[in-house]
Amino acid sequence: MAIRKSNKLPQAPILKQILKRCSSLGKKDVYDDEEDHLPVDVPKGHFTVYVGENRTRYIIPISFLTHPDFQCLLRCAEEEFGFDHDMGITIPCEELVFQSLTSMIR
Repeated sequence: MAIRKSNKLPQAPILKQILKRCSSLGKKDVYDDEEDHLPVDVPKGHFTVYVGENRTRYIIPISFLTHPDFQCLLRCAEEEFGFDHDMGITIPCEELVFQSLTSMIR
């Protein structure tokens, strides 16, 4: 089994990119079509992910980004969908699995 080097960014820049694009840490607390594209219902310190076939929307705390199991989900999301799109992060797993993982992290 060969070990393959990844050309992906180191973890810290990826996390910063995620926070910049998907969190409510921006300059405004309301949705603004011209500026940050942040929805009103995402509280400070949280970000939105979409999970499962139906792309169900979940608002989760930024603290999840430091959990190893959640980081694994993010790596899968990056490999399958990438992070360079407007919708937000799409997590490629079943909703039940995601709910189970997030309930253990809390």
